[in-house]
Amino acid sequence: MKWVQMAAAAVTGVFALHGAPGPTVPSDGPRPVAAHSQTRAVPVAPGERDASVSLSETRPFSLLGVTWDDPRARLTGTAEFRTRSAVSGQWSGWSPLDADDGPGDASARRGGTSAVWAGPSDGAEVRIAAGSGPTAALPAGLRLDLIDPGRDTPVTPAAGSPAQPAGGGTGTLGAGRPAITSRAGWGADESISPAAPQYLPGGKVKAVVVHHTAGSNAYSCAEAPAVVRGIYAYHVQQLGWRDIGYNFLVDKCGTLYEGRKGGVDRPVLGAHAYGFNTETSGIAVLGTYTTAAPGEAVTSAVARLAAWKLGQYAVSPTGTTTLTAGADGTNYFGRAWTLGTRISLPTIHGHRDGYNTQCPGDALYAELTHIRTLAAQAAG
Repeated sequence: MKWVQMAAAAVTGVFALHGAPGPTVPSDGPRPVAAHSQTRAVPVAPGERDASVSLSETRPFSLLGVTWDDPRARLTGTAEFRTRSAVSGQWSGWSPLDADDGPGDASARRGGTSAVWAGPSDGAEVRIAAGSGPTAALPAGLRLDLIDPGRDTPVTPAAGSPAQPAGGGTGTLGAGRPAITSRAGWGADESISPAAPQYLPGGKVKAVVVHHTAGSNAYSCAEAPAVVRGIYAYHVQQLGWRDIGYNFLVDKCGTLYEGRKGGVDRPVLGAHAYGFNTETSGIAVLGTYTTAAPGEAVTSAVARLAAWKLGQYAVSPTGTTTLTAGADGTNYFGRAWTLGTRISLPTIHGHRDGYNTQCPGDALYAELTHIRTLAAQAAG
């Protein structure tokens, strides 16, 4: 394959830098942490089906993704990246960028790959190839986006509390609310997403969808809030979503984080499962779990959260539910449906069950039976 090479010495111009200060907060409360982004066009030569860019000097960043002009377009080929460590000065190996998560918010201004955590870096390379077939082409307006999520902020998890029906809930199955780090606790800069929260039209969470975020699993537990802030900034500032897409996030150490705003105890409408957002809540585990198995801290945390969230609406974590497709779709296993089709799915299922994606990875997907069992135990 002929890659369009762009040597670092030949790169001209500067990055576009983005970032806004957070709102004023009391001096004794958690402070928002502003993220800053750098963007660089990935040039595509006329008639070429591949492209690349190499940048030997960038401002510090820790998370990256590739975006393009049309939010409805999909990258059907492959995208890979590597980064240079700001600590060691060494380049990483090439890793894939996941481009199969599907459309996000209706407000989206751009399409893009998943955002991936690379750790503190000061150089980046990306290479992209169109899919097979005579009509395959790269999306227009390819761009490399680099995110600096800001300095780590102390994490302040909220205390757990007894389960309570809220926002349309009719009862509980006995699972208490686990400790969840609030948006303020992980340093969310609320000034970048001023839109009011939206809620499920039926007022009921009927299922929980489990995801992984893709990217490196090498982040430390202390870095996890920065990973969440980076994903938040990427979803909002690079893709144009109204807020972070996931309702909740979980790091590899089992710490839970509030995702999309609106109240952890309410049926908040997320942007995580195309076609099924209006009846579900999304839990994303930070990292890639294609071959690496999640630890017990992860499966236990996901189970506790799912048990509590489903329990608010008297939904069994080991049962099935009927969801109505909000769009035509096909899942990872080849099952297809049309808009309005009623589909039976487990009340705790993987993203791949409702969309043609590898998410949440083979290793995490294989743990879903165990997670359902743990959730049932938590629910009593």
